[in-house]
Formats: sequence, structure tokens, C-alpha cells
Amino acid sequence: MIDPALLVALPLLASVVPATLAFFRERLGWPVALVTLLAQTVLSLFVAAEAVDGTPVVVDLGGVVPPFGIRLVVDPLAAPFVVLVAVASLGVLAYTRTAGPRSGPFYSVYLLLVGGLTGVCVTADLFNLYVFLEISGIAAYALVARASGGKAAFAALKYLLVGTVGASLYLLGVGYAYVATGTLSMAELSRVAASSDPTLILSAFGLMAVGLGVKMALYPLHTWKPSAYDHAPVGVTALLAALVSTVAAYALARLLLSAYTVDLLALAPLVQPTLLAAACISILAGSILAYRERRLTRRLAYSSVSQFGVVLVGIAVATPLGVTGAVVNLIGHAAMKAGAFLAAGVIAARYGLLTVEEYRGLAAEAPYLAGAVAVLLLGLVGIPPTVGFAGKFYVALGAAQAGAWVPFGLVLASTLFSLSYFAPVLQRMYVEGPPPEASGTDSAGMRAAVAGTVVATIALGVTAALLEGLLAPFLEAVL
Repeated sequence: MIDPALLVALPLLASVVPATLAFFRERLGWPVALVTLLAQTVLSLFVAAEAVDGTPVVVDLGGVVPPFGIRLVVDPLAAPFVVLVAVASLGVLAYTRTAGPRSGPFYSVYLLLVGGLTGVCVTADLFNLYVFLEISGIAAYALVARASGGKAAFAALKYLLVGTVGASLYLLGVGYAYVATGTLSMAELSRVAASSDPTLILSAFGLMAVGLGVKMALYPLHTWKPSAYDHAPVGVTALLAALVSTVAAYALARLLLSAYTVDLLALAPLVQPTLLAAACISILAGSILAYRERRLTRRLAYSSVSQFGVVLVGIAVATPLGVTGAVVNLIGHAAMKAGAFLAAGVIAARYGLLTVEEYRGLAAEAPYLAGAVAVLLLGLVGIPPTVGFAGKFYVALGAAQAGAWVPFGLVLASTLFSLSYFAPVLQRMYVEGPPPEASGTDSAGMRAAVAGTVVATIALGVTAALLEGLLAPFLEAVL
């Protein structure tokens, strides 16, 4: 058995190396990050295979068991996200080889982010979840600030301030949970929550859920996302779009399913309607805000606000199909949204195009690149056979299964909403002209990273039923 602690320790310890080597040779940072993430990917695949093939992989650090020890768990719910963090960070790393930034400190912070996000996925303790959220948050703020110019610095500061509020709310909720139950272990909390003070328990859940909602960028807690995504380096934006909000959504699902369990929905009838209302508002508001944006990067950022509303519907209905849809949506969104940002970065580097109107005639000049953009955007809309369609399909079935008909209708309508703001991009590329002229260069590594996300968009859609089968025993047990 491979110790899950290695998944966290490897990137965290390796993060010291690139910054140290920068004193001797700046360019050594990328090879160190590459070797680390290759090893991380291999380890994550082995651990995930063990977790979905039998008993979850459980390790108590130092042999000290909860509630005093730190427990790490990789089960069928955590396994896909552990692999996603490793694979996505490795793919984006190939893009940064040319696009940059390429400094030693950049790759140190990059690995720190990977370690923090992996920790969120494998921890079984509410407080350690906060610690890993903060590690990944601090790394994310620093990565956004790596871009030159005052706008990036302001975006990083805004991200820092809003993210700190979210983290503080989560930590306050952790304190309430400890006062109410005397434990921070998710497994222990699931056993004693029903018999604890209901006011404290619900207050704790509400505070932690709002804190994670900030990290997910649900409306109206989304204000950090558009500026951070628009002004960060392209590789950083793709990494954040693929992983940061995705892992926060996973944490919310873990909080509900493993710590509080679905008994909370029966004991507190207002919890589920509140979560579904927040999801519906985010779907509608994110779509409206995305439609109004002219810059493609900001349109993509606002579309995430809407798409994470769909994810929250799947989590909140708490049915096997709904949670499966949330997981498929999260993994698919990571691939599609990262790919869309990477493709936009290649287009900006080669042609200098930033707004939707400037994409006129792109298909005639760069047919393969335009085709990649088309596949990724249609995936985000939810057109079969992409993973975007599979995710929405499962969430819609889960909502219908739970009798949540308004969220069901909005999940279906979100396809039309997405089409309203992504179809103009396709129209500009394929119908209008004249084609743009190249004014810059890109690289094979940048194009390969985009191509990888296109393949993943189709492959994950075709194989979504396999993920459903892997999750089914776990979800039947917890739901």
C-alpha cells in the first residue's frame, strides 16, 4: 500500500528546491517541478487504484488515531480528485515551459499549491482541511501576483482579502463544531452530530459552507474570480480554473456526506432548500454576467459561477445520481475550462486577440486551434458526447429523483444560457471575417496542452458511466 501522506509530503517538500536552486541557476526550477509532478501523478494513480478496487486507503500519521491524530483517507470519492490535481498540474506545467513564468520561486509556489490542494482531498479532519485550504490559498494569491503590472497586483490583493474572509468563516465554523461535539474528526463528527446542540451544529455547517462557497466563487461570493482569472498569467489562470474552485466544491461535498451526513437534511429541513436556492441564483446570475462580458477570459470566469451552481445542485439534492453528476461535472469542468483558458492564451500569444469580436475569421487562419476552442466551448455548453453533457445529465436526473423541479429546470436551461454567450464566439470564428494576422508565436508544448484537454473532454464524456460505477458502492453506503 502506498502511503497517502506521500501525496502531500512530496510536493510540499519539493517546493523548497526550485527557489533554492534559483540562487545558482534560474532555469532548474522547471525540471524539478516536472520530475516532482511526474512522480506525483504515478503515486496518485496507484493510490486511486487501491481505493476504488477495495477498502479505502486510510493512514493515521505517527500511528496516533483520531480524535488526537491526523488521519488521511483516499476513498472512491477522493480518488478522482487526487488524480485530477496531479494530472492537471502536470499538463499546465507543460504550457508554462514556454508561456512562463519560469522563475524558481514561481515553481516553488506552484508545487506548494499542488501540495495544499492534494491535502484538501485526502484529509479526514476539519481543522487540517482548513490548514490545507490556507496553504493552497496563499499559493494561489502569490501565483496571481506573478503577472506584471498593477492590475495583477490589485487582483491578487482582492483575491487575498475575499479569500481570507472565506477562510475565516470556515475556521469559525470549525470552532463551533468543536464546541458542539468535542471532535474535529469527520468520522467522529458523523456519529455524534445528531445528538449535539442543533443550534451550534447548524451554525457550524452554515459558516463552513459559506466559507467554501467563497472558494467556489458562488454568486454573490464570486467577486475575486473575474479579475484574478483575467489578469493572472495564462498558465496560472488555467491551473486555478481547473483546481481551486473544484477542490473547494469537493470539500463541501465531503463536509455534507462524510462529516454531517445526509441526516442533517432530515434534522434541519431548511438546509437543503437553502443550498438549492443558492445554486439556482448562481446559475442565473453567472449566466447573465457572462453574457455581458466582451473579453473571453472574463466570460469564461463568469461562466464558472453558473457552472458551479449546477455542481451545487448535484451536491444539495444528495442522491446517488446527483452526487455522481457533481463529481463528473467537477472533473469535466476542470478539463474544459483549463483548456479554454489555455487555448485563449495561445490565441492571444499568436494573434493578440482578447475580445469575442476580435475572434472573427479565426477558423480560416487557424482551423485546428479554432476547432479546439469549439469543442471546449460546446463541452461547457453541454453538447453530447462531451463530459459537459454527461455531468448535466446526471445532475438533472438526480434533481428529478429528489423532486427538486425548479433546480431541475434550471440545470436544463443552463445549457441554453451557456449557448447564448458561447455561440457568438463560434459565430465570429466560423462565419465572420476577415481572418486575423499572426503577430506573435507559441510553442508545441502550449498547443499539446490544449490538445490534451480536448481529448479529455471527449474521453471523459464517453467513459462517464465507468466513474458512475466506481462511485456507486460508496454513494449507496453514505446516502
